[in-house]
Amino acid sequence: MGSVAVLADKEVRQPIEGANGYLTVNLSALVRNYAKLSTLVAPAQAAAVVKADAYGLGAQRVCSALYGTGCRHFFVAQFDEAAKLRPGLAADAKVFVLNGLQPGNEEACADNDIIPVLNSLKQWRRWSATAKRRKCNLQAVLQFDTGMSRLGVPPEERSSLAAELAGQARVEILFIMSHLASADELDNGQNTDQLAEMKRISKEFPHLDICFANSGGIFLGKDYHGQMARAGIALYGGSPSTSVPNPAEPVVELDVAVVQTRTVSAGAKVGYSGTHIVARETRLATIAAGYADGLPRSLSGRGAVYYEGRRLPIVGRVSMDSVTIDVTALPEGTLALGSLVEVLGPHQTLEDLARDAGTISYEILTGLGNRYHKQYR
Repeated sequence: MGSVAVLADKEVRQPIEGANGYLTVNLSALVRNYAKLSTLVAPAQAAAVVKADAYGLGAQRVCSALYGTGCRHFFVAQFDEAAKLRPGLAADAKVFVLNGLQPGNEEACADNDIIPVLNSLKQWRRWSATAKRRKCNLQAVLQFDTGMSRLGVPPEERSSLAAELAGQARVEILFIMSHLASADELDNGQNTDQLAEMKRISKEFPHLDICFANSGGIFLGKDYHGQMARAGIALYGGSPSTSVPNPAEPVVELDVAVVQTRTVSAGAKVGYSGTHIVARETRLATIAAGYADGLPRSLSGRGAVYYEGRRLPIVGRVSMDSVTIDVTALPEGTLALGSLVEVLGPHQTLEDLARDAGTISYEILTGLGNRYHKQYR
């Protein structure tokens, strides 16, 4: 298991005996990203999506930093995430469960002051019945499907839901919401189609606030913001759009330690199945992280790490716990046992690594394992 440390903004990292790598989370950059997004959506509020342990960066620490800068609305995906997060937040913070509740979680949700996002008539009825049974008022959010066909009340249930809402007084609907499927593509026509559908829904459920934009949706303009926007990947330094330069500051750095170095002769095979054969005498280094630590196997023969700005290509297949790199470009003896190479940092962004792996920055970020020494600035 990895350990955790706290650094001042400019503190130099100190070696940790036995650490195979350092995952550094810059909370100052996170807070600045939140402030930038808050300014963009004003006068709407900016909420933070902290599901999957804040995209793998530590939900408690991330929420504490964001709360300190004014954020009061936090979204997770599953009830268990909310139950763990809620005790560490102040009473005026709100925690929402995007997937709503599985049957049997309603009482615990109410006991812990957690707010479900209700995605169907069935979820609504169970939550309404819980409020009636407890003889207390409960809060909720209603999510509608506007064209993604994933989560949300479908069109055929809207009229029944509207009728049932009108006949009850125990559940306070804080706002209605939906999720944009193509917000990272500014000129994708699905965005305008979903906006038009959201406007129709708003007319069917008047007087309820709207929460619509995700990170990409924030950059689609004011029409998409509603009264609250949900910032996710943009908080953590990922690019919210393929159409514009990334406006977010990097939040994550990852440095991994060298386990062993060696020189091999021309014709030597590297890694599982010997997929890489060196053409000349080559110096190699093996580093202490693999696909169990969030470096996808698809980086095999495609990705790279860096040392002092020099690109060091991955050779052979990525293993579960290790990756081999070609270090011939460095002066002999530069790297040794315990030396650190940059996987994410000034020379390689989340998007760079995701591109080389043939995936998206979300998957890279949430896949980073817990065997690194995690430290916070």
